[in-house]
Amino acid sequence: MLIMLCILLQSSIVLAQRDPEPKPKPPPLSRILFIFDASQSMLGRWQSDTKFNYAKRIMAELLDSLAGVKNIELGLRLYGHQHQFPPQDCSDTKLEVPFAPGNSNKIKYKLRSIEPRGTTPLAYSLEQSAKDFPPCANCRNIVLLITDGIEECGGDPCAVSRMLQKNGIILKPFIIGIGNDFNSAFNCVGTYFDATSERDFRKALNVVISQALNSTTMQVNLLDEAGKPTETDVNMTFYNAISGKIMYNFIHTMNNRGLPDTLIIDPLVTYNIVVHTIPPVKIDSLSIIPGKHTIVGVSASQGFMQLKMAGSGAASKGLQCLVHPKGKMEILNLQYFGQTGKYITGEYDLQVLTLPRLFIPKVEILQSHTTTIEIPEPGIAVIRKYFNGYGSLYLEDKNLMTWIYELDENQTQETLYLQPGNYRVEFRPKTSRSSIYTVEMKFVIESGKTTEVVLYK
Repeated sequence: MLIMLCILLQSSIVLAQRDPEPKPKPPPLSRILFIFDASQSMLGRWQSDTKFNYAKRIMAELLDSLAGVKNIELGLRLYGHQHQFPPQDCSDTKLEVPFAPGNSNKIKYKLRSIEPRGTTPLAYSLEQSAKDFPPCANCRNIVLLITDGIEECGGDPCAVSRMLQKNGIILKPFIIGIGNDFNSAFNCVGTYFDATSERDFRKALNVVISQALNSTTMQVNLLDEAGKPTETDVNMTFYNAISGKIMYNFIHTMNNRGLPDTLIIDPLVTYNIVVHTIPPVKIDSLSIIPGKHTIVGVSASQGFMQLKMAGSGAASKGLQCLVHPKGKMEILNLQYFGQTGKYITGEYDLQVLTLPRLFIPKVEILQSHTTTIEIPEPGIAVIRKYFNGYGSLYLEDKNLMTWIYELDENQTQETLYLQPGNYRVEFRPKTSRSSIYTVEMKFVIESGKTTEVVLYK
């Protein structure tokens, strides 16, 4: 009984020491900054009230609904509320409520205490908002601009928005235009919603918050030559197309139904996707429709290449091969002999790092097929010099000498693996001060055989 208890205890300890299942990365903190128009024009009558009164009343309802939402922080920046117009003050903007958990009531209180007074410095307000987001390693920074007018201070909101997005400070902003259609002015700034009526404003505000807080789903189909999504098990990197920031890395997987797995991603980002096949394939400027499952197909048909050496293969240990696109010097991969690599279908040029190097052009990789490249087993050349000196090894072919190796001037014996062929060594001892003491030795290398080359017997 005691032995059984010890076995059970030991088993429990072993299980406890095993690595736990990987935990999913914690979701990012969503920080929503409301940039609210408090310029003089917001005192204008809309339908049931002034634009400002109605907008802040609907905002209050929204803030109440967000009070219990986890993993969210809110902030409020106002413009046009500090200085009376005229005269025009184009620096009239201020962060009134900084980001903090559970500060909905502070935002509501601040809006109740404000009276619209000034002008509309949109670009400047947007630019200043960059300072409103404290540093954060795992945050989504979202701007919601609510306005009843366009830029009045000569700034360029579109350029400012692009700059903030490119620098990774904010995601693509949302804009709700009150009372008029400002699509042509704000479409370049971000995602624009037109609220020409009070009902439209309420609806737009709810849609924006839904899109800002909810991720959406997509799948990437890696297509074979028949157009079927059969390729898998390769990493995919999702970049923010504007800032260049890495957003996600997923190793492509098939689910239990044999279909590409569903990914959950942020719909507010435009993506550049790199599928890390050899060579990589790319999807540029992919926009996701919030709330809609997106399916993206990319041609990624692949086959295999196996590298082998004839004979025992012992000499292939550590032997490398450079894989190039056909007709180009770009190096796609360095593959070792004895390995099988996976490549996009097509033709490749190989450079095998033997002595001398072997160039194998136009190697064709076919869909789901293994192309085997086999090279001859090398021979061994044992070069004995007996003197330290200067020398080189050449391949001799049709009366043409091609340099392939510089002998070590401080070694009297070297062992080289060489491809079969005709060779020649040219050598002069260090102590000899005349060129007439140059000696040469021709020899032949055969696969699997050792050839001794003796200089100055």
